[in-house]
Amino acid sequence: MKLTVLGCYSATPRTFTNPTSQVLEIRKHLFLIDCGEGTQVQLRKNKIKFSRIKNIFISHLHGDHFFGLPGLISTFRLLGRESALHIYGPKGIKEAITLFLKLGDSWTNYPLIFHELESKESQLIFDNETVSVQTIPLDHRVYTNGFLFKEKPLPRKLNIEAASKYKIDRNQYNNIKNGANGVQENGEIISNADLTSDPPKPKSYAFCSDTAYNETILPLIKNVDLLYHESTFLESESHLGAKTKHATASQAAQIAEKANVGKLILGHYSTRYKSIDLFKEEASKVFSQVELADDGKSFEV
Repeated sequence: MKLTVLGCYSATPRTFTNPTSQVLEIRKHLFLIDCGEGTQVQLRKNKIKFSRIKNIFISHLHGDHFFGLPGLISTFRLLGRESALHIYGPKGIKEAITLFLKLGDSWTNYPLIFHELESKESQLIFDNETVSVQTIPLDHRVYTNGFLFKEKPLPRKLNIEAASKYKIDRNQYNNIKNGANGVQENGEIISNADLTSDPPKPKSYAFCSDTAYNETILPLIKNVDLLYHESTFLESESHLGAKTKHATASQAAQIAEKANVGKLILGHYSTRYKSIDLFKEEASKVFSQVELADDGKSFEV
């Protein structure tokens, strides 16, 4: 599982920073998460193939999280895209995007499929044989969701040497990988534990931006390997966080600590501060496994 941060600063783009957008590679899927201005350029800079993007998840309809989407959709058209593009986002996103396409007379020549969200409870919104995605309801000024990405368990690893030793017929291999015991020609049962080993532990990633401090998300993100949590402010400006429904670095760390996550990634920094190192310094007092997001930076689990 690999997370590439395309942009992680709040509100206004600058020549050297970009608003929120990320790419998550997980089990051969490539998911785009939020699409602030400049996302196309950042995709190019990070050598990410546009054609691999089949699913886009938009957290909320503030400009710094989706104003790059109309342009990206139009570019797909110019590139001759044919495969379907699925967009998951708040109710209203279809109206917003199709208005751009209508006024510009630039309808896509590929299927554009919207999955509009309005539930305030967590929903399973993507599910196949390898990966699931569900919403994480957040507390912001407008309807907002985070997203929880989870790998599904792989089959057990077959020990070919052990299978040969016990003379297990190859026709049983698939069942054994799925947890069945082996059966020898004489009918003797060979325990699955003697024929297989545990597969790698399924990995998980939770994206939480934008939101005020919100402990109701803890059951959803408990024990995730990687948590991205917005940290727009430092504690010295917590009064601004309360007013705008954004979190501080310390509050993000408290969420990570209480959820027992493997690693916390901070982002969505206000540009009022002279260095993003201040965010890590503050969060590390609460939770030790802290990393700083930055444009172009990648994280692997």
